[in-house]
Amino acid sequence: MSLINHLKKSLVRSKSGFVSRLDDLFGSGEINEAFYEELEDILVSGDVGVQTSLKLVDQLKEEIKSQKVKDRDEAKNILLQLITEIMDSSGITLEHDQQPFVILLVGVNGSGKTTSAAKLANIYRQKKNNVLLVAGDTYRAAAIDQLETWAGRIDVDLIKQEPGSDPSALFFDAMNAAKARNVDLVIGDTAGRLHSKHNLMEELSKIHRVISRNMPGAPHQVLLVVDATTGQNAVAQARNFNQSLPIDGLILTKLDGTARGGIVINIQDELKIPVCYVGIGEKIDDLVPFSPEDFARALL
Repeated sequence: MSLINHLKKSLVRSKSGFVSRLDDLFGSGEINEAFYEELEDILVSGDVGVQTSLKLVDQLKEEIKSQKVKDRDEAKNILLQLITEIMDSSGITLEHDQQPFVILLVGVNGSGKTTSAAKLANIYRQKKNNVLLVAGDTYRAAAIDQLETWAGRIDVDLIKQEPGSDPSALFFDAMNAAKARNVDLVIGDTAGRLHSKHNLMEELSKIHRVISRNMPGAPHQVLLVVDATTGQNAVAQARNFNQSLPIDGLILTKLDGTARGGIVINIQDELKIPVCYVGIGEKIDDLVPFSPEDFARALL
């Protein structure tokens, strides 16, 4: 199933859902002030965010006026283009040009980092890359076991240590192993942490430094994993993590679990951090590269 069909299936969850309300609004009728007010209300309630929603409505008004648009269907196409422009992800590439290419996954507890690490490894494994997974969540034995199980299923190597081990030492060993084994790609899981826990954020910075010292230029991508069902909390998480550690892109999980989905627009507009992948299910193949145009079309 294509990304756009996956998104349509997951976002149209109820008659009161974000997509359904947009669909009804653009069905028929004249373009008047009531139309703009309802659009603003739908966008805000769909987790697009107040400021982003106001900006989109203002931009739509200007375009409709300048192009002398009378039909709501034409207005929908303009809004689609405006949303697509906000979600431009051209600033990050999903292809790697270093060997080994190191990706570090970070985020709060329960966001889906460990599962996303396995799904991401599967994507690159299918491209015939030699992938090494790092079980960096040393605080949870279950996370280590989970990643070991996934590694066996998708046939990739795993570097792990005993629960409670120093994660920085683990990543030091992982970088040495990656070079010795001529690995194409390293994907590192990390323990969940809140930005307010200074010691845990400092530990994350230490992991980053250890990787960089052992392999100059790495990690090449730091991807923040956020849960789409948390709504506006996802924006706060991204903002706070980005202050502690430069975030290159986002993996948005559990998009199939929300009837709103506007958080994708909000998070990119406010923070200018591109969404790289979206999780649309629990299966190993249910992590797909993000397409701004497909997402906008699924909404509209």
